[in-house]
Order: sequence, then structure tokens, then C-alpha cells
Amino acid sequence: MTYEKAFIVSRSDIRSFKTETSENATPLGDGEVLMKVDQFSFTANNITYAAFGDAMKYWDFFPANDGWGTVPVWGFADVVESNSGDVSVGERFYGYFPMSSHLRVTPAKASANGFFDGAAHRQHLSPIYNYYSNTKTDPGYNAEQEALQMLFRPLFMTSFLIDDFLDDNGFYGAKQVVLSSASSRTAYGLAFQLAQRSDIKVIGLTSDRNMAFVEGLGCYDKTVTYDNVSELDASLPTVYVDMAGSGPVRAAVHTHFAENLKYSCSVGASHWDDRGSNEDLPGAKPTLFFAPSQGQKRSKDWGEAGMQQRTGTAWLKFVEFAGKLTTVVESKGEDAISSVYTDTLTGNTNPTEGNILSF
Repeated sequence: MTYEKAFIVSRSDIRSFKTETSENATPLGDGEVLMKVDQFSFTANNITYAAFGDAMKYWDFFPANDGWGTVPVWGFADVVESNSGDVSVGERFYGYFPMSSHLRVTPAKASANGFFDGAAHRQHLSPIYNYYSNTKTDPGYNAEQEALQMLFRPLFMTSFLIDDFLDDNGFYGAKQVVLSSASSRTAYGLAFQLAQRSDIKVIGLTSDRNMAFVEGLGCYDKTVTYDNVSELDASLPTVYVDMAGSGPVRAAVHTHFAENLKYSCSVGASHWDDRGSNEDLPGAKPTLFFAPSQGQKRSKDWGEAGMQQRTGTAWLKFVEFAGKLTTVVESKGEDAISSVYTDTLTGNTNPTEGNILSF
């Protein structure tokens, strides 16, 4: 018998959470596979998944009981039982998992490279999140860099695609890009990409506590704290990339740049409890960015091989940079998971530390 543990949060108040333990005695169905989740990362990005759980259907990936949700995470899992002819016991996969000890999947479109989960409840969701990569054949996999892969690879893909999306649209005529939550991994992944462009100025907004870290990254041309937005040059046409989701910060940016704010890109919600309204803001209307849409567009434009080549080259360059900034902190057990969740939810984290968790 398999005893499964799952960390779940209240969909109506993500500050409320609990760990459930259940005895799973149901045999695998035809074609099903049971995976034991080994380790997963937890970052501010996962708080965004919870904050946008209903709006972006993140709760739909791994359904919980009524009123509760399972926050998706990126990690590695090993196959411990298989009724699939395409997936063998002992194989290891990277992908999108619940915060739990186990996951049942129904492999579909399987190849030596991996498979999609063909479970009925996931078919209306983005295929990018439904794919599991076999570590034996993944060209981007390095056993010694599993932690960095969990911490950065999904976030960097978002960073890469935002940079590409803005370039694809001529940066909406802007000469500078302002990023909130500049110390977050998705933000400085984007800043790293933008810094390679000679014609775009990159501005970071951050807290007093994280100011030194952001300035030390070397990929922002200028860094200011949230209460000093007025220091920025409002005469330049500007794009705002909102990783924080803070209503007051968003209002300050829109008010300061006004009609020179050419595009307002809503990405994250690290300030999930202070989101505010998008109504009556000067400048461009805030528009939610959904990375899989740009990813699917580029897969068509470049072909799958071209997409992998471009993202792979960019990833290898970035992970060398990011690895030098990060101290991996591995924690195990229900109490550790609860503690990291609470600290991340309240913003009480160290940007130089990367949390890797397991049950």
C-alpha cells in the first residue's frame, strides 16, 4: 500500500494550509503510472500559482477536495509502479508536480524523451505543463545541477519568453523596461536577457532589504526602492513588467510614466495580498502575460528543434550566472515545507538561497 502525503491550501485564503495523509490502496488502472516525487523547488513563482489559482486554472492540474487546492511545483520524480508499456519502473522524470509525495499519471504520446499526462482532467490545460522529460535523454539535464534546474529552469523559460515577446513587438516603442520584485529569479532572469540588448535600459524596483543584492547582480542599469519610483526618467517611453503584483506600486508606476507607459505586462504576484485594482490607471492597460502562449507561437515560428536550440543556448548561459548567486537549501518533512511556504508567502526569504523540499 502507498501512503500519500499532500500539502494543500485554502483556495479562498492561501494563508491557510494543511498536510493530508491518505492510504492509497487503489490499484493502478490500465496505462497508469505511479511516480514518487523525490524533490521540488519552492519560490515566489509558486505563490503566483496560488494567487492566480482560479484565474489561470492552476488549481485544475492536481485537484484537491472542495475548497482546497494543490500548489503546482517543479521537480523530479521516480517511477515506482507502472501499467504502461512506454514508461518503466526506475525511470526518472522532470516536470510539473503537486506538493505531494506521489502522483498518478496516464502517459500519452510517449517517446524516449518523455510523455504527456493524458489524464482526462488535464486535457484543457497547457501542454507545456503536462509534459514530463526523461532525464536519460534530456539534453539539458545534469545530475549535479538538479537543484538549479528545479529552481531556475521553469522561471528562466518565462524570463526568456517575456524578453522574446517584447522583442517580437518592438518593445512597443519603449527605450527602457522597469521590473518590480527585481530580486526575484524570474525578474533577474529577464534582466539578464534584456541586459544583452544595447538599446534597452533595464530598471529594477525592489525593497530596501534587497537593494544591495539587486545592485550586485550587474544586470540592471539602475535600481530604486518602491517608494522612489519618482526618481525614474518619465520622459522615456517605458514598458513595465510587474512581477510583484502590488496595487500601490503599479499605480505609482502608471501615474509617474502616464502616457509614456507604452505597455504594462502583468506576470507575478509576489505581493499577492496587496494587488489592488487595474481601473483608472494612466498609460497602457495592464495585460496578463501567459508564457505558454508565446512558447507555442515560437514553437510554430521556429519549429521544435529551433525552439530547443534557442532556449537551450540561453539557459546554459544563464545557469552559469545564476549558479554563482545561489546557495541551495534542502529541507525535508511537513514542518519544513510549512515553514518555507509561510516564509515565501510573507516575503521573508533570502534572495541568495534556493529552497529544495521533499516529504
